[in-house]
Amino acid sequence: MGHQGEIIWDSTKPDGTPKKLMDVTKMKNQGWSAKIALEDGIQSTYQWFLEHANNYKEVKI
Repeated sequence: MGHQGEIIWDSTKPDGTPKKLMDVTKMKNQGWSAKIALEDGIQSTYQWFLEHANNYKEVKI
């Protein structure tokens, strides 16, 4: 994605749950199935972000 900035990791903060799993069994039993592959969804979401990034203000932390 071309990120050139520095990433500063604060190791004093929690880093989230070590493992997160989603069980879609109930949804599949109701007839649901993904229509977009994960990689395609990530690519299209990132493309949308690039096209709309100028609509948002920069947030400085």
